Amino acid sequence: MRLFGYRLSAGILLVGIMMALATAAFIEFHVSGLARRTFVFYDIDSGYVIVEERMLRRTTSKEHDVARYVEDALLGPISPGAMHLFPRGVRLQSLLYRDGIVYANLSGDAAMPPLDGGGVLRSFETLHAGIKRNFPSVGEVRFFIDGRAAFAEEFRR
Repeated sequence: MRLFGYRLSAGILLVGIMMALATAAFIEFHVSGLARRTFVFYDIDSGYVIVEERMLRRTTSKEHDVARYVEDALLGPISPGAMHLFPRGVRLQSLLYRDGIVYANLSGDAAMPPLDGGGVLRSFETLHAGIKRNFPSVGEVRFFIDGRAAFAEEFRR
């Protein structure tokens, strides 16, 4: 094949096309301002793990990005047949990210198990794992319910 008077092999042409596609994908990713985040929920009937991927808008603040992730996790699953991690109505009251540590304060209903099943500790463990998986710069997560420490020893490993 000839391009601009030069003879190109199929391999070189394929590599060039792949590089162009990779560059376009990279530019689109950074221009769009979206980041892929994973959420874990559980099937109501079997308890099996259901993983959802969502595209969330990135900001210039890691604190805002983590807060947006937690708020989305509190809203619950999109998948039919998946249970919420926390009872409906639980809200993120405040979130602080300092020196690699996230301090997340949830409303009082977070102390209650979800109506569809599951335990309170498992809900916090799942949220904890999601924050750590989606935000590698987070070293530790500390949860609070209405300003009081929740499961402090379980997450300080």
